[in-house]
This record gives sequence, structure tokens and C-alpha cells, in this order.
Amino acid sequence: KPRTPPGVMELLPRDQIAFQRMLDTIRQTFERFGFLPVETPVMELSEVLLGHKPIAFKEVCGSGKSMITFDHVPLERATHYAAEDADITLRLWHVLKPRLAAESMTALYETAERPLVDVIASMEMRGISVDRQILSRLSGDFAQSMAAMEAGIFEVAGETFNIGSPKQIGDILFGKLGLAAAKKTKTGAWATGADVLEDLAAEGHELPRRILDWRQLSKLKSTYTDALPGYIHPETKRVHTSYSLASTTTGRLASSEPNLQNIPVRTEEGRKIRRAFVAPPGRKLVSADYSQIELRVLAHVADIPALKNAFSEGIDIHAMTASEMFGVPVEGMDPMIRRRAKAINFGIIYGISAFGLANQLSIPREEASDYIKRYFQRFPGIRDYMEATKRQARENGYVTSIFGRKAHYPEIGSPNPSMRAFMERAAINAPIQGSAADIIRRAMARMETALAEARLSALMLLQVHDELIFEVPDDEVAATIPVVRAIMEGAAEPAVKLDVPLVVDARAAQNWDEAH
Repeated sequence: KPRTPPGVMELLPRDQIAFQRMLDTIRQTFERFGFLPVETPVMELSEVLLGHKPIAFKEVCGSGKSMITFDHVPLERATHYAAEDADITLRLWHVLKPRLAAESMTALYETAERPLVDVIASMEMRGISVDRQILSRLSGDFAQSMAAMEAGIFEVAGETFNIGSPKQIGDILFGKLGLAAAKKTKTGAWATGADVLEDLAAEGHELPRRILDWRQLSKLKSTYTDALPGYIHPETKRVHTSYSLASTTTGRLASSEPNLQNIPVRTEEGRKIRRAFVAPPGRKLVSADYSQIELRVLAHVADIPALKNAFSEGIDIHAMTASEMFGVPVEGMDPMIRRRAKAINFGIIYGISAFGLANQLSIPREEASDYIKRYFQRFPGIRDYMEATKRQARENGYVTSIFGRKAHYPEIGSPNPSMRAFMERAAINAPIQGSAADIIRRAMARMETALAEARLSALMLLQVHDELIFEVPDDEVAATIPVVRAIMEGAAEPAVKLDVPLVVDARAAQNWDEAH
């Protein structure tokens, strides 16, 4: 286990916190995996680009029970390892840095990558306040709800069983109840994943739906209400998530330890969890969220006049789509019709199939297929964009965002139809999601300077896909929101002039849910 080296307590308080977080991460990794994963991308790049295989960490420190800490490695061996590591890094820099200009990636690197390192570091150090008491109450409430759900599940099943056991669920659903089984796992057990249960629920079976609801609540309880208190730092009394800048194909940031990007916002239980994220006394949380940014990017890249006009005129895009598709007036529209248009609008971005849309809207597959066909008839440019994007991906092996970010899909030519279809859907979505990710990255890179120039003391704490969370003194909220909104709405320029306006919804409140 890692030990604190001499002299660490002489560091500044915030550096002590950072060092302690590093030790905590290492310790958690040991406890979770039994070893420290140390094979880095640098080693892979060295072999691919330099033809040199560096010394592996385990060759220096060993592995498993015989593993030693680096301070026990003989000096000569440690020096050789450390010097090679630094040398390889420099050599890779010499190889890769010129490629930025050669491949027209310098602007992307300088505006959306390099500046974010300091920004993300500051956000991670700041953390966000979480109310332990709210989480504790929620854990109790969730436990009671799960107990009630379990009683209902056992009543429908006709017997008690372990709801957390996929095997026992399979035995009940496909053995006892005789439901049609979709597939089996590699071990020969019945497959009972979310997709299987969703399909069964869509067919009208009650038990799979109840199990899905129980699983969702169980995950919220274990992942957030039970686990988040353990992430509250003993000195700062705040939760400090970690962000990864390069772990997604599209450029989206990823949050971990804990992951604060997967708290559901469309369910009441998820919103309750967000209420536990609070501002300290005398301050407010400000949530600034791009409005339908991916649909706006789609309107731009696919050049859809109807969508561009709707966004430019501030028209309700989902109501407009419903009116176009179903021939109903926007005024007095049935909310159910608008909901269907909304599901199609967002589903098209992710390459949704008729089967997927049918499950989402609980309608027959033929009806869902008709909706999608009608959508492409009303907005033919979207189909043209999709076909052109798939063609580009097949020819180049990658697609690009409007800022030049590449998303690679080398398996898009796979002979496996399901793999090929998956890659095609991902390639269609990547330029849209990647462009949206680049826009908010550019906004984040400019935000700290803009706030400082406006003499505002707002602190940017979190990024959750299309949303930024700030902590702001009560008396600066009114002045902060216009600055934040201006930076976010103008983030694409001057690199790209979008055909549609970017719109940011921003509000302040005492907790995250109320601010969203």
C-alpha cells in the first residue's frame, strides 16, 4: 500500500488535498483490482511509432504479492526506468507535435484541448458540496420503496427469489412463466439484461417491467445515495469528481470517482439525488444548459431549412416537427403527439431503429417504421446527411466534427451485420455529438478569463455534457448569468459560424435540481 513520503505535509493545503486524493485513488485501485494498472498509452505509442518497447513498471517493481513500492527499487534500475520514460515521452512529442499542423489539428488542440487541462484541474480541486442528511434520508426512502417493489414482484411471480440474481430471474421468466426467451449468455444461462427485459415489458409482460423499475432504484441507491457520502473529502467537505479529457471517441468529457454525469434527470428519483448537491450559505448554484444543442448542430450540418428557420425564429422544434409530420396545428397540440415527435427528433440523431422507437413509445413496430419514413420524407436532407456520413466513414475510417475532431470507426466495414450497423449509427451521431462537445469545451476554455475580466468570483464546478454548474455569491448571480450565457452562446465563433443560434438556459437556486 502507498506510503506518504517525507515532506508531503510541507505542501500547501490544496496540494496536500491533491496528493491525498492521488493516494486514495491508488489505494482504491489496489483494493478493487488487487494490483495497480500501470501500462500506459505511452508504452503502446512507443511500440507503434518508435518501434521500441519500454521497460514495464512490473519489470521494475514486480507484481502481485511480491510487488514493491518505487522507493525500494535499486537506484540504478529506478534511474534507468525513469530516464527512459521521460526520453520516450519527448521522442513521441517530436513525432506527434508536427502532425497537429500537418493534419490541420492545431486549432482544435489549442482551443479545445490544451487550455482545458488547467480548467479541469481547477474544477476537480474545487469540488461541490453535498448534503449528507439528504442522501441519508433518500437511502431510507429508496430502501422502503424497494421493499414494496419486491413484495409486488414476488406476488406477480408467485414465489420469492433473489431479484439481484440474473439466473433466478431467468428461471422465473423463462422456466416457470414460459416467456419467449430472446437469447442465452456464453455460459448457457438465460440472458436477462435490460434490453431483454425492456423487450418483454414492451410486449405487455408485467414482471419484467417491475424488475426493471427495481433495478433502476437499486442502482441509484447503491451508486449515489449510499456511495456518495464516502466520496466527501474529510477536509473540504466536498465531493471531488475526476474528469477524463480523452476517454471518449466524440470528445465528451467523462466523469469518474464518482461519476456525476449519469444521475438521471428525467426521473423523480434522479431529481431527488440532485437536490443533495447544494450551495454553501451565502452562495447559489447556477446551472447553464445548452438548449437542444445537438438538434441545432444537426440542422446546421445537414442543412435542413425547416429546422434552421424554426430555431432562428424560436419556434418549439418538437411541436413544429409534430405539425410537419402529422398535419396538426401547433396551437392546442396534444402533448402526446409532441412527445412522439420529440422521441423521433432525438432518436434520429442516434440512428434509432423502428424497433427501438416502438419500445420507447410503446407502439407497434410497423407504426414506428411509418413515423421514421414520414420523418425522412418531411426532412429529406437528414437522410442525405446520414448516407454521406456513412460513406465518408467507410472511405476514410473516420468522421469529423465541424471543428475537425476525428472519430475513428475502423470496423464500419465489418462483415458482421450487427457490428456494421452499430458502427454506422455511431458514425452518424459522432459529428453531431462531437461538435456539441467541442462547443462546450471552447466555452469552458474561455470562461475563467471572462469571469475574471468581469470581476466576478463565480467558480465553475461541474460539466455534465451540455450543462455547466457554477457556485456564485448571492450578490453576483444577476451579473454572472449574462456573462456565462454570452460565452456559451458564442463559443463556436470565430472558428465556425453556425446557421442557427445557440441558446443557453440559465438559472440559480440553492440546489442543483432547482437550478436545472
